[in-house]
Amino acid sequence: MSESKLAGQFFDAAIGLLQRVRDEEGANVAAAGTAIADTVAAGGRLFAFGAGHSSLAAQDVVYRAGGLALMNLLAVPGTVGVDVTPATLGSALERVDGLAGAVLDSSPARPGDVLVIISLSGRNSLPVEMAMNARALGLKVIGVTSLAYTEGTKSRHVSGTFLRDHCDIVLDSKIAVGDAELTHEAIPAPFAPASTVVTSALMQAMMAAAAESLAERGIEPPLLRSGNVDGGHEWNGRVLTEYGDRIFFRH
Repeated sequence: MSESKLAGQFFDAAIGLLQRVRDEEGANVAAAGTAIADTVAAGGRLFAFGAGHSSLAAQDVVYRAGGLALMNLLAVPGTVGVDVTPATLGSALERVDGLAGAVLDSSPARPGDVLVIISLSGRNSLPVEMAMNARALGLKVIGVTSLAYTEGTKSRHVSGTFLRDHCDIVLDSKIAVGDAELTHEAIPAPFAPASTVVTSALMQAMMAAAAESLAERGIEPPLLRSGNVDGGHEWNGRVLTEYGDRIFFRH
């Protein structure tokens, strides 16, 4: 069977976006990594939040081999993935005012911690209010979003602002409005979204920058190893015990 032309075009589009974020977002990625390293070194905690498919990139840095053990998922019930029925409920909850404040108030987050908020459009009430409330509580906020949406769409928050307006550091995924990289004359809708690929890469690059910054200070990054390699469980047990007061996904 011959190769798919469209599949190849998607790979090219994804690679092109990855090259753009590497070249254009390097300073912001480094700044985000430094902020995370500062928090780890100061005894703070790390949290990541995303709703819908943006939650995939948040989950990708929580409790995984090669990742920082201190990264915790700040979950908003009903908005993580497509595990609610109907699935459209998750999208509706992203537009509910006041939900972010209630979640933050009941979370273990405290001043000095870092919260990474992932939202492709950055226009819905939930990520905007999450950032606003987090900063009011004294957290440092890193936003991972597409700045194209701030120019091509209108905010759904009463303030008229976007996620980018309430962050200490912003990483731009460069994803075009609509999140579909391909079109075809015989297919009526655009297709092949690349936001998950690019956003996850930004998250992992940020984690790598954080590990680098910690190592430069002579601090061993609290990394997890794969449980499928010899000694992995023992290694992880040590790390989880040593940093247990800053890890909340075991409770």
